[in-house]
Amino acid sequence: MSHPGETPPTVVAASAMKPLPFIIFGSRWLQLPLYLGLIVAQCVYVFLFLKELWHLITHSFSFSEQQIMLVVLGLIDVVMISNLLIMVIVGGYETFVSRLRLEGHPDQPEWLSHVNASILKIKLAMAIIGISSIHLLRTFIEAGNIGGATPTSYTTTGVILQTVIHTVFILSAIGIAWVDKMTTGNGVKGH
Repeated sequence: MSHPGETPPTVVAASAMKPLPFIIFGSRWLQLPLYLGLIVAQCVYVFLFLKELWHLITHSFSFSEQQIMLVVLGLIDVVMISNLLIMVIVGGYETFVSRLRLEGHPDQPEWLSHVNASILKIKLAMAIIGISSIHLLRTFIEAGNIGGATPTSYTTTGVILQTVIHTVFILSAIGIAWVDKMTTGNGVKGH
């Protein structure tokens, strides 16, 4: 993006590029099937969401409050994973493959206007923490049944390990954000 008074960047036509740089730069399109595959995965999650929603509706009178809460948390989990997929598909394609040219579109995501690999990493880390939080909450709800009359698939060790893993996710996100702040802060001071 050029500012008033600046010389606009030169546009290099593909025909003007030498063969090796043309092949290397063109290789980014090899990622296209990966993003299309993630769109298929998104469709699977939509199907899973509708299936679980139907399950909730048809059993709403026979489920206990705890069972309803667990199914709803499962629905939230599916939505959060779906949001993560959208961030990876849209942000990754825009960052690594080609511009989507959404400037001025009323539905353009706000975060897309300033997305780069660093911001995408932080957003993904935050989404993973959110997903992990939902899983941990589901575990805590069911953990009340450990050692009780109601059978559960959770053990005390499993609950502790999930908590430790969640804590590692949080520390990793803090580390990524800290490193990003250090690198962008140093870049700004150097100019």
